[in-house]
Amino acid sequence: MTDAPLVRFDRADGVGTITLDSPANRNALSARLRGELLTQLDAAIAEPAVRVIVLTHTGPVFCSGMDLKESAGASAGDQGVNELPRILETLWCSPTPVVARLAGPARAGGIGMVAACDIAVAVDTATFAFSEVRIGVIPAVISTVVLPRLQPRAAHELFLTGETFDAARAVQAGLLNRCVPADTLDAEVGRFVGLLRQGAPGALDGTKRLLRRPRGDLRGDLAALTTISAGFFAGSEAQEGMAAFREKRLPAWVTPPPPA
Repeated sequence: MTDAPLVRFDRADGVGTITLDSPANRNALSARLRGELLTQLDAAIAEPAVRVIVLTHTGPVFCSGMDLKESAGASAGDQGVNELPRILETLWCSPTPVVARLAGPARAGGIGMVAACDIAVAVDTATFAFSEVRIGVIPAVISTVVLPRLQPRAAHELFLTGETFDAARAVQAGLLNRCVPADTLDAEVGRFVGLLRQGAPGALDGTKRLLRRPRGDLRGDLAALTTISAGFFAGSEAQEGMAAFREKRLPAWVTPPPPA
């Protein structure tokens, strides 16, 4: 008899739902969970039919961060945090938009995953904390994706104090897009999913690359981005999109929403 998976991947109506399913340890980033999460993320990204990925969880906690039981006594080279960069990079660079759905709190590395997603929605009772300093470590790896989200003053305060903060503060600080009552969480996630499904797959990927692009000098940026933009205008997706606009119909990539 094999152990039940710690991460599940379900597909329906163009949405790939990846579920952290290790509630017994608060969905901590154990070695097994990390491996399964990467496998399922890679599978979701590789499927052309998956237009949006939703990252969610079972149990009361979204993710409590690294599995500290596995970290205890391990050498620097054997620490599980060495595998966290690939998870964050996969989420951040996914050509398919990723929406984080939080029905509960996140801590440390769990917040890193939230920050690496394109859109994050949480229940208004969720709490967050960069608890690293309180156990003698620093939020080094997750800072690569968290700091672009957080306001600088908030980052200094929350990273240095390790204080627990609520979902409303997380929205204010830039970590979340929305916090909503529990009974409207799925509707709000569904609203974002519906909006993302209207975008052309190649254009969404290109826009994500644009958002990640470092800024240079204005003249150089304008020249490079004009070339990129012209290529998109001449591309097959844009031609289909413009034809659909003229003909007052939906573009080919937009599928009807699933029945309510």
